[in-house]
Amino acid sequence: MKKNRTDKEWVKRLWGFYGLSILVIMLFFWALSAGFLGFMPSFEELENPRSKLASEVVSADQVVLGTYFIENRSNVSYVELSPWLIKSLVATEDIRFQKHSGIDSKALARAILGIVTTNNKGGGSTITQQLAKNLFPREEYHTFLGTGYAKLREWITAIKLERHYTKEEIIALYFNTVDFGSQAYGIKSAAKTYFDKSPAALNIQESAMLVGMLKAPTWFHPKRNPDRAKLRREVVLNQMVKYNYLTGKQYDSVRKLPLDMSHFSIQDYNSGLATYFREQMRQMLLAEKPNRANYADYELEDYAVDSVLWETDPIYGWIKKNKKPDGSYYNLFKDGLRIYTTIDSRMQIYAEQALVEHLSNDLQPAFFQAWKGNKFAPFDLTSQKEINKLLDASKRRSDRYRLMKKAGISEDSITLAFNTPVPMTVFSWKGDFDTIMTPMDSIKYHKWFLQAGVMSMEPQTGYVRAFVGGINYKHFKYDHVIVGHRQVGSTFKPFVYTVALQDGGMTASTLLPNVPITIQTSSGPWSPKNSGHYREGEMVTLREALANSINWISAALIDKFKPQSVIKVARQMGITSPLPAVPSICLGTADISLYEMVGAMNTYANKGFHIEPICITRIEDKNGNVIAEFSPRQNEAMNEITAYMMIELLKGVVDGGTGARLRYRYGFTNPIAGKTGTTQNNSDGWFMGLTPDLVTGVWVGGDDRTIRFRNMALGQGANMALPIWALYMKKVYADKKLQVSKGDFERPEGPLPTEEKKPVQSNSSGSYENDDRF
Repeated sequence: MKKNRTDKEWVKRLWGFYGLSILVIMLFFWALSAGFLGFMPSFEELENPRSKLASEVVSADQVVLGTYFIENRSNVSYVELSPWLIKSLVATEDIRFQKHSGIDSKALARAILGIVTTNNKGGGSTITQQLAKNLFPREEYHTFLGTGYAKLREWITAIKLERHYTKEEIIALYFNTVDFGSQAYGIKSAAKTYFDKSPAALNIQESAMLVGMLKAPTWFHPKRNPDRAKLRREVVLNQMVKYNYLTGKQYDSVRKLPLDMSHFSIQDYNSGLATYFREQMRQMLLAEKPNRANYADYELEDYAVDSVLWETDPIYGWIKKNKKPDGSYYNLFKDGLRIYTTIDSRMQIYAEQALVEHLSNDLQPAFFQAWKGNKFAPFDLTSQKEINKLLDASKRRSDRYRLMKKAGISEDSITLAFNTPVPMTVFSWKGDFDTIMTPMDSIKYHKWFLQAGVMSMEPQTGYVRAFVGGINYKHFKYDHVIVGHRQVGSTFKPFVYTVALQDGGMTASTLLPNVPITIQTSSGPWSPKNSGHYREGEMVTLREALANSINWISAALIDKFKPQSVIKVARQMGITSPLPAVPSICLGTADISLYEMVGAMNTYANKGFHIEPICITRIEDKNGNVIAEFSPRQNEAMNEITAYMMIELLKGVVDGGTGARLRYRYGFTNPIAGKTGTTQNNSDGWFMGLTPDLVTGVWVGGDDRTIRFRNMALGQGANMALPIWALYMKKVYADKKLQVSKGDFERPEGPLPTEEKKPVQSNSSGSYENDDRF
């Protein structure tokens, strides 16, 4: 009896110990799940897992132009995934994915058995467990117990994920969180980086390669280690055959295919479409509220402009002005915003192609040839001292100099560094190449390349459809659309003629004497010269004068109507740059941006209404909620009659004036209004082209004003800038999907001012000041 009683007590103790153990384990898992033993994601965090999502810049035709990111990651939904991606993943990582609830007991037992018997039969982690690890990375544990604890936490998180998400959502989440190397986080970035495709468009071999990379992105990188990548791809294909996702015939054909890396391109700020545009929008959105203390005395003008922008422009500083519902400011690099722009990706491509085609094939070779053998080239200077001064200024503007200066390096050490040869990659129109040269030699080398800017906008909406700020963003960061301000030359003359039509009652057929003129100014007499000899000493119509860009006529008009009236009109048309109230402004001596000039010339095509160019229409958060919308500001700058009369005058430039090569060389037959511009010593070449559906401006010039052609034949706007417009518009017209009209500008209702005008003669002194026939 005593023995039986003892046995019963032991049984009770064993059951008690067993029950206590179960209770302890249950309490342990409860405490772990509740977060009492360390971090455990909450319900809210599982519903909205935190990750660094790139903000996407989206074109008007729904093409992602680029991203702003810390990690280049953008989310996709399950329906946006190629079926081959899903099959590759499940076959390789978790064939029982549809059957388990986060933890696959069979796979786990197989993994444990493999460890015990040293016969590894595969991992035990499910796709859901791997997702848990990706969403909530392990802390650094250096002990067996610590690693075991982390594993238990992942099990619980996996079970929670299975409860909160469908299997399809888990697959999508998994593909959104994995790292594919080469700055590609998530399947959307990976598909773009490796194949320039969307995830939905990936085929069998592409899907298998990307899924195979997940085991070790660097080890199986198809660009660095193509043989390993191909073998790994074959492993994935074998798994797909094993589980009947792929037939033997499909396997035999696919496994033989080479790795196609022809579209591989690391997605960074230097690559992709509209690089200059994306950078300008980034700077606009992130702009800080201007603080006078941060501006030097010579930057007071910039301070004034920035202050106005901060107060009036809703896009300028948007990130710094707007908060999320939780009270924190939006983060452009982590919050997964979608920034919808007005850019049309097709027009953007055509503009970039046109710029490259003209400069690389025609203009740059001509520039090299023009300066061949000149010891001071490419600068139109006559002393090495002047050149050294200019190069030193460029050195001080460089990022290398600023970073060294900020690090406290002495001026002598910086100078030594800039004159010490180092390995570097430099630009050429045939492609980048590696070389060894000093940073100073690199600065001079890159000065040889002519720069350019292109902007194209829609007259009625103000939408900017194409924006090309330079020839190559990787090597030349300076933007020539918004930031760059250069003398505009004769492209300014339409503002002068607008005053003559609107305030002076002139028409296209008004006759004016094409004779020299001298205007008295506060600094002495000013006597401009004509750039050519078109009908000098004769009477010419206003149409002829503008078409042939006659300086004497422009000077006569500014003398009659005064600079202030011209500046007033220019301001109404959107010019915000400083405009000195001097007679020479009529010849375009003011520095103005291409952005302003296109916006101003657009006024003529928009029937006298100036509409501010707009680049962003709305911003959405990562969930698709619209959090900001933008619309352009506009004002009536002139009446519709004056605008139409100016269009007719500007048509003359193309039909028989300085822009005539659009007809005889490029074969355009449709109505086009335009204006060429060439500045002093051929430093800047401009062309503004207007059609009913698009107004496009082009600027071409050197990085410095001393870099220029030495003759008018090569250095005029008709040769430097106009061809880019022509090549661009040919591509636009050829794309019928764009539906850009070749029709004429709409004529205003009602009668136009009579074209019968008496000739206007100058007085004997050559001055128009007292001539009442104006």
